[in-house]
Amino acid sequence: MILAINPENPQKRLITRVVECLREGGVIVYPTDTTYGIGCDIFNKKGVKQIYQIKQRDPRKPFSFICADLSDVANYAQVSNFAFRTLKRNLPGPYTFVLDATRIVPDTLTTKQKTVGIRIPDDNIALAIVRELGHPLVTTSANISGEEPLGDPSLIHDSLGRQLDLVVDGGIRMGNPSTVISLIGDQVEVLREGSGDLSWIHQL
Repeated sequence: MILAINPENPQKRLITRVVECLREGGVIVYPTDTTYGIGCDIFNKKGVKQIYQIKQRDPRKPFSFICADLSDVANYAQVSNFAFRTLKRNLPGPYTFVLDATRIVPDTLTTKQKTVGIRIPDDNIALAIVRELGHPLVTTSANISGEEPLGDPSLIHDSLGRQLDLVVDGGIRMGNPSTVISLIGDQVEVLREGSGDLSWIHQL
């Protein structure tokens, strides 16, 4: 099923339908500020397992997740003063920041080193979904691992639709994946370069 939502002013009743799907254990595709993502509630173990199957991804590689705002991030990651200033400067935006996880994060979403990747995308639909859900949303690009991300919701539906409960159509999204930056130990390390300006790193 494809559900079109206004990317500038998401209709509350449609966001509610998406969240109802997630609360019932659904796996969805939704827009971010870079590409489309596949997601579910981070506490939905069955959904997380299903996303690994859809992606054909190594289960030893955990997914990142989307938080609603900086105060939400602090529930799931250990945020030092340095990390907070860095996050505040760059989020919402096309970055995934790697931080030490708190105990509340499910093991399926942490590395062996107990770190997590966290996003706050600059996207009205994604943030509206997370805010109403009340929990972070798993995020990984809408494609099979190793293939190019799909930016057209109709193509995503044709390719992956049978394995999904809902595709949220927020228009074409053809950006690069997010840039992944580790802030572990208050050291900035770019793990994957993608969308977003990096000149700010040299100003730290």
